Amino acid sequence: MLTETAEIAQIKTSLLTDSYGRVHDYLRISLTDRCNLRCTYCMPSEDMQFALHSTLMTADEIYSIAKTFVKLGVKKIRLTGGEPLVRKDARKIIELLSELPVELTLTTNATKTNDFIEDFNKAGIKSVNVSLDTFDKEKFFAITRRNDFDTVLENIHQLIANNFHVKLNLVAMEGVNDGELIDFVKFTKNHPVHVRFIEFMPFPGNDWKREKVFTYIEMLERIRENFEVEKLYDEKNSTAKKYKVSGHAGTFAFINTVTLPFCGDCNRLRLTADGKIKNCLFSKGEIDLLTPYRNGGEIEELIFKSLKDKKEQTGGQDFSVPTKNRSMIAIGG
Repeated sequence: MLTETAEIAQIKTSLLTDSYGRVHDYLRISLTDRCNLRCTYCMPSEDMQFALHSTLMTADEIYSIAKTFVKLGVKKIRLTGGEPLVRKDARKIIELLSELPVELTLTTNATKTNDFIEDFNKAGIKSVNVSLDTFDKEKFFAITRRNDFDTVLENIHQLIANNFHVKLNLVAMEGVNDGELIDFVKFTKNHPVHVRFIEFMPFPGNDWKREKVFTYIEMLERIRENFEVEKLYDEKNSTAKKYKVSGHAGTFAFINTVTLPFCGDCNRLRLTADGKIKNCLFSKGEIDLLTPYRNGGEIEELIFKSLKDKKEQTGGQDFSVPTKNRSMIAIGG
């Protein structure tokens, strides 16, 4: 039986490969736990305590730590939050990371993207994920607790007009927005977007219950009642099951984290805004990279240790009981 040190050394020889043979070449970096919206499934309450600025990675620290991951094999970086574009130095971070030989993307609520089109183009960003859970203005306010629907929709159209590949992320919830699936599929008729219906996932403070989960199978059945759909090819490491309505400009997909976890070929690592590496969205544990980095230490061995500790599925958590984790907004989507 290998010792812990030997196991880490064995993983290191294959770069970012975990104990189950999964190669990790995709890093999601949260820039902040702050957001200008207050989505109920993401942020526990209006009274949430945010991290102190002094505990967050600076722009230069984000670049340097990301550079280490790239050296170890990361080929894609996604910026997340909170809302990444609320950081005052978001432009600097985007510019710095664009120097790395990676595919750079981001997930946003699109309230501020109109101010960043030029920055995205300069950085070579071609794809943008936008969180939008409803086309109903009143329902948007109920979900986000903010009145920014018109801005978001206008900015989505602006992204499309500027030839960005736009993915719309919708968290489907029973009794909340489950009646809008057809509207989102209809939106793909004339708009070259990729709509992704996401099963409601359990996080502390978001009042998750199994009965609130509108499952992938239920969603697909409802859509098939209204459209003739065809199954599309799902690339390796894809989290989504992709479909298309014949003749539509866009596509749609399902992210079925709860009912059919796609952990078998996971290639993702996460870096929280305060510099902790999480080897899974649902992992209870995390390893601090920022403090050792600030103290002049090496962080590569800590990255390999995190990989060694990665569980086979859903961070080792069972969704039938309350999960132990940070809130979604404190992790980064």
